Amino acid sequence: MCGLLLAATALDCQLAWGADLTRTDQGHNPAIKGHTAARHAEGARPVESLSVSARRNVSHGTEQRMGQKVMQQFVAGTNPMKILAARTPGLSFSSSDALGLDAWSSSLYMRGFYWNNIGMTLDGIPLNDQSYATLNGLNLSQAIITNNISGMSVSQGGGSVDTMSTTNLGGAIQVSSANPSDKMGGDVSQMFGSNASFRTYGRFDTGAMNSTGTKMYIAYARSDTHKWRGYGDQLQQQAEAKLVQPVGKDSSISGFMSWANNSQWGYVDQSLTEIKNGGWSDDYLYPNYGAAYKQAQKYGGDAQLYDGGQHQVDYLGGLTFDMAMTKNLRWKTLFYGNSQVLYSTYADPGQSSQVLPGATEAAPLSEQVWQSHQVRYGMTSSIKYNIAHNTFQTGIWLENNNQEMGQFFYNEPSLSSGLAPLKTIGPYNTYGRAFLSPYDFKWTTDTFQYFMSDTYHVLHNLDIHAGFKSMITTTSGGAQYNDSAFTGASALANGSMTAAAAFLPHVSVNWRFLPGHELYFDVAENMRGYGVQSWGSAGQASLWAVQDQATFRKLQGSTPAERDWVYLVGYRFNDKYANFSVDAYHVNDNHRLLEVNAGTLNNPVLSVQQTDISMYGVDATLTLHPFQSGVMKGLSMFNSISYNHATYGSNLESAGHTYDVNKKNIVNYPKFMYKSNLTYAFHRAEAHIDANYYSRRYYSYTNDTSVPGYWLVTMGARYRFGDYGPLKNLTLDFSVYNLTNTKYISMMGENGNPMSGDLYSVERGAPRQYFGTISAHF
Repeated sequence: MCGLLLAATALDCQLAWGADLTRTDQGHNPAIKGHTAARHAEGARPVESLSVSARRNVSHGTEQRMGQKVMQQFVAGTNPMKILAARTPGLSFSSSDALGLDAWSSSLYMRGFYWNNIGMTLDGIPLNDQSYATLNGLNLSQAIITNNISGMSVSQGGGSVDTMSTTNLGGAIQVSSANPSDKMGGDVSQMFGSNASFRTYGRFDTGAMNSTGTKMYIAYARSDTHKWRGYGDQLQQQAEAKLVQPVGKDSSISGFMSWANNSQWGYVDQSLTEIKNGGWSDDYLYPNYGAAYKQAQKYGGDAQLYDGGQHQVDYLGGLTFDMAMTKNLRWKTLFYGNSQVLYSTYADPGQSSQVLPGATEAAPLSEQVWQSHQVRYGMTSSIKYNIAHNTFQTGIWLENNNQEMGQFFYNEPSLSSGLAPLKTIGPYNTYGRAFLSPYDFKWTTDTFQYFMSDTYHVLHNLDIHAGFKSMITTTSGGAQYNDSAFTGASALANGSMTAAAAFLPHVSVNWRFLPGHELYFDVAENMRGYGVQSWGSAGQASLWAVQDQATFRKLQGSTPAERDWVYLVGYRFNDKYANFSVDAYHVNDNHRLLEVNAGTLNNPVLSVQQTDISMYGVDATLTLHPFQSGVMKGLSMFNSISYNHATYGSNLESAGHTYDVNKKNIVNYPKFMYKSNLTYAFHRAEAHIDANYYSRRYYSYTNDTSVPGYWLVTMGARYRFGDYGPLKNLTLDFSVYNLTNTKYISMMGENGNPMSGDLYSVERGAPRQYFGTISAHF
């Protein structure tokens, strides 16, 4: 979508429909064919361009691309998906913290699709489901340090057939890591901000180490902040390395590895009623263990919670062979592996601990821990062949994923003992091993995908793309252990589910009918595999999360895999003064599996239901560069408008009651969004302001409760001091988040959405926050 993200640094739109899209910044190849209008603020560093294109080899529909220089306008260490959503029509990101780093309280929607229904890749590595506690992928913010992303592209149509994903229903996000530099050097930055926020980043590039051009980088980032509400720290550490070995003139072998460790005290889930009655500042009782102890004694499971949070460790590695076999034939193969361990916890006043040795009483609360683990291995391989007016491409994807999730209760000390309570980030076995383990689930998921496509360049201004993919993904397993006294079920869900489709087509046409004017059309069918979660777990509409084996068996034979058709038509205009684009789309989403909560405010009961969703929408963007010379050359203005009308296609039944959901609006996603940005750069200085509006979001499936719309305003400034000794391009950034200090609801539905009424399943957004960053290259 042309013009998108340009305003951030007085960028230009480069349109290259029918041309291979490449870039000059790190991690991409040089040269863009077609119109290029590189714009620079007078005296400033060269600014980066955003390209919107359909590549010759594979159609990506309307593709929007963002590079590192745009990302640098945001606070150092900000979640890359939050950055992408801030300037992309149709995307809605929410989080309780200003930078989007709190794992539990963040989410992304793309044109009505939750982030477990979009495709996500990093250097071609399938990241799949991005939601919290996923057992089918890895969240992007844990996979790579934001500073080392060279570019991100968004395809909001049907996504491309070469996107390897079991979750791609509503489009795809493809992320590229930066390549090591040819010259030895590095980068350092230090962020500081509200709530004792500190973020340190360092990277060292070896440069070319030998005559063959071998080069690598190593990088480390550490983000630490106090919660803005309540008490507790949120610490994230990441380390990664990348090595590139050139082979000949146009081939390479590259290896990438990353590690991430999150230790986060979280924010308490709230209800709309609680917030309305003045609970904007309510949070866990931590560190007042005595108050939590006495409340648990008095109120049991209805007591206010002591603490909650998570501890997560991730590893990701990939080895890529990118080989030019001949002038017209290219072969690319990737091998990857991913391991993830997550401990999701809270102090449970509804379950007492054991009497510890030497103590006279048992604590009336315990630490409840959901422990999940997944190990994924896979490979992709594809070839691309150019001949005459055609670009053929075909490839495969294979993956094996071993998944496990269980629940455990650990002892808390009695108040009279004087011992320190457990921390929500661990360790958890300070006072012995888990004394209660209600259940344990294990699964194995195997995935195979094949695709083939051809782009036929009929005329110099007309391209037709046709392709298809075949996919089969099978998940086997379920409950390995069940404490029926705790779960109330004689047996929990166990069995196999397969999602299979032999032919999922994708067709698109692009016509450049006049200079600067384009029309395009895109239609695709997609399918999603079945997600896994254990009994009673929120966050994933999974058949294995239902209450017992009988319910699972009933659903097993009557729950087809979710599939959809996505139709898109658009127009784009581009010249040096203005970039304009408009997309209209329609989606028929069949067999959407919903996680519904049919219980009461204090006694939620999770279940899953299927329905269809019909969706219509329009996205439009306009970017203006009104001055081409003089003191105002660095001024740019960006505006986007998004409208989405998505409704459910049937009523839902839960707990013996039929709920009037037919034709009701989908939950958690705003029907209307407006995003604007004004940027001005002059010499070494630059300033910008963003004002985004999100309309009302429906909270319950029956639409009888909702969250009001809100404005979110952010501003920032930058000054480049130049070179000082070994430090090059010394730069100071300053940002203010939520400038107007708006009170608003961010995350919704983390514990599922209510069928009707209210539920403890919303999070408040952060108030005004200040951040500054000093950075340099050496």
